[in-house]
Amino acid sequence: MLKFLQTCFLALLFLCATPIIAQSDTTVVLSETAEQNADDSLDIALDEAALQEADTLVAPMESGGLHQSLKTKFIEGNAGFMSLVALALVIGLAFCIERIIYLSLSEIKTKRFIADVDAKILEGDIDGAKDMCRNTRGPVASICYQGLVRANEPIDEVERSVAAYGAVQAANLEKGCSWITLFIAIAPSLGFLGTVIGMVMAFDQIQTAGDISPTIVAAGMKVALITTIFGIIAALILQIFYNYILTKIERLTAEMEETAISLLDALVKYQGKR
Repeated sequence: MLKFLQTCFLALLFLCATPIIAQSDTTVVLSETAEQNADDSLDIALDEAALQEADTLVAPMESGGLHQSLKTKFIEGNAGFMSLVALALVIGLAFCIERIIYLSLSEIKTKRFIADVDAKILEGDIDGAKDMCRNTRGPVASICYQGLVRANEPIDEVERSVAAYGAVQAANLEKGCSWITLFIAIAPSLGFLGTVIGMVMAFDQIQTAGDISPTIVAAGMKVALITTIFGIIAALILQIFYNYILTKIERLTAEMEETAISLLDALVKYQGKR
């Protein structure tokens, strides 16, 4: 009888302990699940914050465009040296535009003009040929007029006069080109000067701080590299315009030489008829 009571008592204890153990296990599982959910929520919140920050950084760049980016880099690259590079670019472009306008106004339909002048010379109408040259702009017409003024002189004198006046006209075509080449050389030189000064600034800041910090070095290097980039870009722009100007000068010079040869031939025929 006693053993039976002991067995019943142990069974009752087992039945009472089982819900408690199950409840504790459930509590542990629930706590682990809640902790995992909290970690997931934190990760999602951090990801959303990072995306929002990235959008905030990208939005001004997209809204500002190229102009805003150039303005920002201009300020970051030390406005003093960047202003000098920009000034060299602007002045160089001013000389380029002036030369392009002058050379464009100097261009005419040379072949047609030479044919008309030769026809009047062969007809003996020297005054008509002079009027045609006076009413036509450009160095080609000026050379023709210079030769027609001495149409009754020996051919050697006419040739000497045309050659001398042609040299003067060629010098007028190249006027201002030396300034363009100067600014082509100045722009990258100012950029390199900014590079050197940026490096010196970086070393001075390192010496002052007493430690090599990436932030300190990056500030000076940014000034150095940005000024160099803008200087090279300015030089490239001016070089493109300068090569275009040289092409127009070479074409006009060739037309002047062709006109001089044709004029001398027509004057030889004119003097032979006389």
